[in-house]
Amino acid sequence: MSAPRFGFTPGDVVVVTGAGSGIGRATAVHAAELGLTVAAWDRDGATVADTATEIEKAGGRALAVTADVTVPEHVEAGFVRSRELGVVRHLVNNAGPSSAVELDFDEALVVSVGSMRRMVDSWLTPGAPEGASLVNIASVAGNVIGTASDWYCASKSAIAGWTRHLAAYRSDDVRSNAVAPGMTDTPRLAGFAPGDVGQRVLGRVPLHRMARPDEIAWVVLFLLSPLASYVNGALVPVDGGWTVTQ
Repeated sequence: MSAPRFGFTPGDVVVVTGAGSGIGRATAVHAAELGLTVAAWDRDGATVADTATEIEKAGGRALAVTADVTVPEHVEAGFVRSRELGVVRHLVNNAGPSSAVELDFDEALVVSVGSMRRMVDSWLTPGAPEGASLVNIASVAGNVIGTASDWYCASKSAIAGWTRHLAAYRSDDVRSNAVAPGMTDTPRLAGFAPGDVGQRVLGRVPLHRMARPDEIAWVVLFLLSPLASYVNGALVPVDGGWTVTQ
């Protein structure tokens, strides 16, 4: 089945962070299928190089950028390299730490939310490109579902709130939305579903399974696209109905 066409201008550049695996990789690959030129960012140079290679082998255009979005110098240098491809019209803020990582609460908010803010500020300085759009990746943990990790719930909720701020106060610069994935079959959750805990949790999901990264990526790309031109400030759960059953 051919990929749906979302109205992107062929060749426009999208930056996708955390593109070395999981949701970020799926988003980067499908963005290229839609005709976008992809600047794939990840702090793991080997995995993001694999993403770029996959895109190029399929006939797309991609650049692998090794960058840690928590490091200001990496972000600035990453945008310099990405702009060599052309005008960066779109941004997917996907990179962020796993909920399984133990982080200091205050530090975690800076890492998780501050890095996204840094990406947007760097991208839109000195000025925003016409038709700019972005999608921030939040989580159902920032809606109504709690996790054992206090910083994770707080940071994902903050991402949703900050997205609403952008939509309300920076709409002249960029159209901003967020996606809140539920449990998704990525390397971070490898081996989770077959276990007792995994089965109990998935039993509460109306669709009784985890999402595939592709299923998150297509929603991200729709919100990023001209087809969603009047969608601004939305937080879209993609969780198989998990949120509505809580």
